[in-house]
Amino acid sequence: MEIQLQIERAVLNSILFDPEQLDSIAESLVAQDFSYTPHQNIFSAMLELRYTDRPIDEEFILKLSTKARPIVQEEILNILATNPISDLKSYINEILEASTKRKLHSFAMKINQSANESETSAKEIIDYLQSELYKITNINEMREFRDSKKIIESTLSYVEEMKRRGNSVLIGVDTGFVGLNKMTTGFGKGDLVIVAARPAMGKTTLVLNMAQKALDTGRGVAFFSLEMPAEQLMLRMLSAKTSIALQNLRVGNLQDEEWSNLTSAAEIMSKAPLFIDDNGLLTIHQLRTKLRKIKSKHPEIGLAVIDYLQLMSSANNKDRHQEVSEISRGLKMIARELEIPIIALSQLNRSLESRSDRRPMLSDLRESGSIEQDADIILFVYREAVYKQKDEKEKEEAAKKENKEYKSTYIPRNEEEAEIIIGKQRNGPTGTVKLIFHKHCTRFVDLTDSNPTLEIVYEQTAQNTQTQFIPPKNDEKINSDSIDIPQI
Repeated sequence: MEIQLQIERAVLNSILFDPEQLDSIAESLVAQDFSYTPHQNIFSAMLELRYTDRPIDEEFILKLSTKARPIVQEEILNILATNPISDLKSYINEILEASTKRKLHSFAMKINQSANESETSAKEIIDYLQSELYKITNINEMREFRDSKKIIESTLSYVEEMKRRGNSVLIGVDTGFVGLNKMTTGFGKGDLVIVAARPAMGKTTLVLNMAQKALDTGRGVAFFSLEMPAEQLMLRMLSAKTSIALQNLRVGNLQDEEWSNLTSAAEIMSKAPLFIDDNGLLTIHQLRTKLRKIKSKHPEIGLAVIDYLQLMSSANNKDRHQEVSEISRGLKMIARELEIPIIALSQLNRSLESRSDRRPMLSDLRESGSIEQDADIILFVYREAVYKQKDEKEKEEAAKKENKEYKSTYIPRNEEEAEIIIGKQRNGPTGTVKLIFHKHCTRFVDLTDSNPTLEIVYEQTAQNTQTQFIPPKNDEKINSDSIDIPQI
């Protein structure tokens, strides 16, 4: 204990002899990091003097002594009598280390106390404790400023790495779709990607297809399913991989050749670095703990998926907007910490269905403010055929109520056109990528597999530059690598 007091006195002594050092020390330490209460009070007084442009010396520190914050002259004399130090950073680290250990000791006591509270549920206790541990582990992780020289070196190193790749369009995680890769350059490290749609549009299918592509390219995937059991997710992935109708897989109605294809696909998938958590209950703190743990065991994990964001809960009792804000910000911080893209699915407000054009917009996101702010990329899934089928069914039911006959003109198709609308992209253009949705095997594919090159059409509008991908004519061949995409 005496050694710790001497370390704290040495740091405070350095401030008294050179008050200019307080600014750099305050970047790392707060008053509560000092173990000795008189030292906390003195450091707090020093900060107050600094912020009010008054001298930081013995006389002015003593003037700030109050009943709530007593400061005794004897302790200041002990600080002044301490030998000056040269390695200030090491002393600061020692104070931080001791402070963290005290917090962990207090945390252990909270665990014991909380476990004996009969009126509080186990889930509430776990959520609270995870929140407290999250605060401890994130304390003092603030990065310092980097000067222009270091930033330039890092930036040029990045450009050189891109050049070594041969000017490749794809620099992040492959989305699995040519057009989407072209517009986004893939999902980058630390990206928070939101995939949003109304129910039945296929957002889970889309992210499963993306996860499959990540697996095919050697990346591991951590999938958090709050809505669907792991077996159902695997059925969808096997259906997409084998082209066997999902309904046939569900009931086991397979031909001999299909059984053979299924066995081969199952063998491949059994060796894939895919990890699914289908617990159904998840807070942002549990997610962070689980992802850090699985990432440490399996460094190959390069993508995480949450299905879906609105089913997550906060560790604290807050209103829903505050909860979603905490969750979306937490997801972004986790993505940056682990240096992987995180894809989070999100529901859209029902109000869009009352519009004539039911294509989603950013304002259709539920609790959209925080999600829109934190996300790097926001993708909307839109299939016009879903609404056409729904409209025809409503017309048919209305006719039945009036005892009238109604002959529907809608012809269901196994292959439907789908639009992936890029509503926001922090480092690239917004616009639309058109895909084909295979209903029977729950799979999205590029608009044309026979000629995957795509033409980019720029539409100038008053507010933005919208980019849309359409397939070229059969007799046209376009070198997509030569097309320049504007950075908006």
